[in-house]
Amino acid sequence: MSAAVLPLRIGTRGSELALWQARTVARMILDRLGRAGEIVIISTKGDRIQNVSFDKMEGKGFFTKELQLALIDGRVDLVVHSLKDLPTEEPEGLEIIAVPERASAADLLVARKALLDSESGRPLGLPENTRLGTSSLRRAAQALALQPDLRIQALRGNVPTRLRKLREGHYDAILLASAGVHRLGLDLGGFDVLELAPELMLPAAGQGALAIESRCGDPMTAGLAALHDVAVARLVHAERSLLDLMGGGCHLPLGCLAEAAGEKQIRLDAVLGVVDESITRAALSRVSAVAPDPESVARACRDALLAAGPEFPGTP
Repeated sequence: MSAAVLPLRIGTRGSELALWQARTVARMILDRLGRAGEIVIISTKGDRIQNVSFDKMEGKGFFTKELQLALIDGRVDLVVHSLKDLPTEEPEGLEIIAVPERASAADLLVARKALLDSESGRPLGLPENTRLGTSSLRRAAQALALQPDLRIQALRGNVPTRLRKLREGHYDAILLASAGVHRLGLDLGGFDVLELAPELMLPAAGQGALAIESRCGDPMTAGLAALHDVAVARLVHAERSLLDLMGGGCHLPLGCLAEAAGEKQIRLDAVLGVVDESITRAALSRVSAVAPDPESVARACRDALLAAGPEFPGTP
């Protein structure tokens, strides 16, 4: 059988959201390229270790390394990632062949019914001592900077699991990526929900975007470049360039969002936080820059963040 008619083996994690993403890409490939796809589920370190928060886990690529190894070993032909989970250092022999779409990059604040009070004057509308669930230092730093009296508590698990834990009363409120909730079509009718504007909370680099990764020069996947969204890729490239320049991964409290500024310019907003060991205090530096290309705007934001250097009040 020729390579042109072989089904493409699509590697993915086994969570509901990861499967939704892989199946969506499989439909794109079938509809636009006439190629069939076969879903191959691969377990990752991030899936297996659920009792440790991300800031306590060593290394990078908690949700991607095993997928990339499957590509290198030839067990799959491509993998579908949430771009925000993908480290900026690409393994030798692999490449991101397409960034096909981006949903909302925003974070959602999901709280117990009647907990949020938009008239309270508090930035997130949460009462004092609210138990806020997140394992993201980026989210924790920005939330604490907005409301220092919040009680940050570690939260792991896939999106439905996190919502179940909130519903069962383990937390008063949690933070989630809007894209995952809406892609799964989850019912949030029993909760108070606030989509956080970028002025309140900047997302992770690449949040809401998908990435298709394959082996360099593989004729089996050469046609997938047709799924690439150039405009989306240009913006997420700016965000990921900043993340790379800052040497970051899941441990870095860095948020950023790139938007088109006119026909040729990119505006990049970025925030860098510091959080104490007990995750009870945080400080932020927030900057923005405009430049004509992803690398230039990322360097401008990097320089501004390093010059600002977030510090706790009273730090000498």
